[in-house]
Amino acid sequence: MRIADFELERYFARWEFAVRHLLCASDVEGWRMAELLGLADDETAGLWRDLRLGYTESTGHPLLRRAIAGLYDTADPEDVLVVSGAEEGIFAVVNVLIGEGDHAIVTWPGYQSLYEIARAAGADVTLHELREADGWAIDLEAIRAAVTPRTRLIVINAPHNPTGMLPERATFDGLVEIAAAAGAHLLVDEVYRYLEFDEADRLPAGVDAGRHVISLGVMSKSFAMAGLRIGWIASRDRDLLHRVASFKDYTTICASAPSEILALIGLRARDTVLGRSRALVLDNLATLDDLFERWPGVLSWVRPRGGSIGFPRLRAGLDADAFAAELVEREGVLLLPGSRFGHPGNHVRIGFGRTDLPEAVAGLERQLARVAAG
Repeated sequence: MRIADFELERYFARWEFAVRHLLCASDVEGWRMAELLGLADDETAGLWRDLRLGYTESTGHPLLRRAIAGLYDTADPEDVLVVSGAEEGIFAVVNVLIGEGDHAIVTWPGYQSLYEIARAAGADVTLHELREADGWAIDLEAIRAAVTPRTRLIVINAPHNPTGMLPERATFDGLVEIAAAAGAHLLVDEVYRYLEFDEADRLPAGVDAGRHVISLGVMSKSFAMAGLRIGWIASRDRDLLHRVASFKDYTTICASAPSEILALIGLRARDTVLGRSRALVLDNLATLDDLFERWPGVLSWVRPRGGSIGFPRLRAGLDADAFAAELVEREGVLLLPGSRFGHPGNHVRIGFGRTDLPEAVAGLERQLARVAAG
């Protein structure tokens, strides 16, 4: 396989652990091990205490699969496959569904692997561009017009990275219908699910929307446990899950045994875990609302509706790449320029899931003041 460099990940490889404040992080502040273990019930505490560091079941620990299935209305444990992070899930699903001469439609800007893996597999990929002028909304008619007889996969991410866009229910239902009519699968990247600012806006899970719809989940974002590297695919198409599991025999084979038990603890305590994430995100969102009010004409955004990221635009003449480079050198604060998504607009990704956001924003404002003075 020949595949393009993952621009976002190369950027983070350079900066993520070399800066004071990661103001572009897409995850929520990670749990401390002692605090997570303090949430264990008697059964999971015993599983942790008696854990043997051997191989695990390739499909995932049965209790973990049961806990993941419990996130959905229609899924059974047999409809769940545990993978090593969302990235492995994307890699395996796309390779199983897409091959030479096939066609995929993927929303963009977005996480590069959602479309780059299909390209590397020899597929023709149509990027469905989300536009700031439209509130980053998905255009159903443009999606419908892009479908061809070779379309095998449609991919969306909701809540969306990097914009924080959340489709309306009618749009989601329309996507489910379009994929079904095309005989294609719809892959719904739901890694920010449960971080909708208004819980009434939460969409149905993909797996609950139809047998041809796939849910992609992970412990990294809403559940704030990125270091576990535990993700999952949920689908009622069990033939597809079997094929993905067979493909996974050539990647990780199975997940980390300690990570599976820690993920199980987190999922069983999900009300506490998600409550912490939502409180942190909403508090930080209020801080950013104040920031944008203080810098009109310099910073603007389509306010996100979910997730822990947004995609603000810098005023014309203030180049996003140059500004981000100077900000990290002067203040040790990292923003992610939109160019890392291949996006030509003057945007940066900002993350608001970390506890140090007030300090990071203070550094950002000092740099904005320097620019204004200059």
